Amino acid sequence: MRILGVAATLAALVALVAVYVVYFLEASPATVSTAVMNSDGSANLTLQVVGAYGKHPFPDWVSYLVKDTSGEWRHTTIWKLPAHTLVHVTVYQFDSQTGLRNNFLAQVRGTVGGTATYTDTGNTGKGSGLPVYNNTALSVLPPAEPAHTFTVPGIDLSVPLVGISNATENVCGVAPCSMKYAHTTIAFSFRTPGAGSYRWQCFVPCAFAFLYGFGGPMQTVGYMDGLLDVT
Repeated sequence: MRILGVAATLAALVALVAVYVVYFLEASPATVSTAVMNSDGSANLTLQVVGAYGKHPFPDWVSYLVKDTSGEWRHTTIWKLPAHTLVHVTVYQFDSQTGLRNNFLAQVRGTVGGTATYTDTGNTGKGSGLPVYNNTALSVLPPAEPAHTFTVPGIDLSVPLVGISNATENVCGVAPCSMKYAHTTIAFSFRTPGAGSYRWQCFVPCAFAFLYGFGGPMQTVGYMDGLLDVT
């Protein structure tokens, strides 16, 4: 009976691993070309972060989306960028504040000039107490304000993304979100390194209902982490 019990446990573990492979590895999103090239040789990368994807298979998961070179929003987090190129990033951030567990992540690192520029749109919920950012260049945010981060450890790039007010009612519920919904806009520039695959991730524990906030979308490519495919 003991041998049968061990065998049944091992079979269950194998089944769980198989489910993980099918749903989280084999279902990896496509790599898309995301760099819109400018006449001066620089490139533009446009992202949005939503509090809930709103669609199958995980409608309540927080997620990143990217605009491809044809101007369409794509639900993928594997982005193709040119090597040794100045990239101008614009992030439309539609999620509310979560706050940081490590204040080190409140710093802007690895950007041109060491800053990011923040602008509020529809972020004036009654009694929110939030500061108003209007094209404001900052090198650090108050640690309670970020909703997410965009962090690429391999190139020491990290930008905290300020969240909208929790009191705001004009909240987007289904991605992609239009600009009519409350959001903050974050702009910064960085230079891509040589060719390679560079992992990026959000380091704010924003996966509610998962242990310590780091499960689910936080560990799944296609939602809150991905790769920069630099060629």
